[in-house]
Amino acid sequence: MKEAIARRYTQLRSALPDGGRVTLLHIGAQQTAVASGVGLEPDATHVLALGATKTAADYFRHMPPTPVELENAIMAVEDELMGVRALAGSASVLCTHDPALRAIALLAGVTDGAELTLSVEAVERLFDLLSAFVLGRPASSAGIPGDTTFAATLLILREFMHHLQFASIRVSTPQGPLGGLAGMDGGGVE
Repeated sequence: MKEAIARRYTQLRSALPDGGRVTLLHIGAQQTAVASGVGLEPDATHVLALGATKTAADYFRHMPPTPVELENAIMAVEDELMGVRALAGSASVLCTHDPALRAIALLAGVTDGAELTLSVEAVERLFDLLSAFVLGRPASSAGIPGDTTFAATLLILREFMHHLQFASIRVSTPQGPLGGLAGMDGGGVE
């Protein structure tokens, strides 16, 4: 997966203007991959032992998850993110092509288009809805999907953006500059 995220980073970088740091995020089914740099090749690539399906299976025994399950998942994700904390405060543009993150952006109210920008504040608002769901509010009234994979994807994205200090994430369509990240780890949240 490390080689795949590096290739995708190079494709993305070649489609963008020179300058500025870019960080590419892929939340797969079993792993999360990150590549970051300023040139055509990433300066750093990381594969984290957390993915949407894996996190859901490892921590969420109920739907909705219990408050304890959610808190345990948060702690595990935070621990795993320690390996990429050097990316924090790097003034990087965070990008993805993940269909699940696109769905999250649309659910957060971002206007549909070839490229969406999802703010960390919008992610936090969605996470607040997830928390209300965990505390007993029906998923339909919370306005979020009632499945553990969605909950895990949102949790990973929230923790990544929060702890690494990303203000927003650019989400591109398959036709956009990020094309083809889906399924890099043989699974995915497509």
